Amino acid sequence: MDHPETEHLLPNGDRVWVIATSEAARLLPNLLRLFRSGESEPMVFGDAGQPEGVVIPWALWQRLDALATDEDGFKHMYDTARQRLADPQPSIPLEEAAAEIGWDLDEEVDDSEFRKPR
Repeated sequence: MDHPETEHLLPNGDRVWVIATSEAARLLPNLLRLFRSGESEPMVFGDAGQPEGVVIPWALWQRLDALATDEDGFKHMYDTARQRLADPQPSIPLEEAAAEIGWDLDEEVDDSEFRKPR
């Protein structure tokens, strides 16, 4: 019998645990209980140790979807990043880059749903 979890190396060097699809199906009720209790750790699943899908809380999906469909904001950030990568000049400070794309680094961010309950 195959192990229900397999460590998968991502191109950037990070690692994720991939749960076998059959095991992920069995764990869905438990995952829903965790989401309801405030946990937001995603469940990555697939076959043969390859990540093919992910289950995340609905609130997180809504925020990601809103960010992904903000075409004007995305286009501006993409164009800025593309210009920066094409320019052989030295890097600039994070604060300058954030200002250029309209990010306020001092803005309070509600990350409570990403923190584990104490």
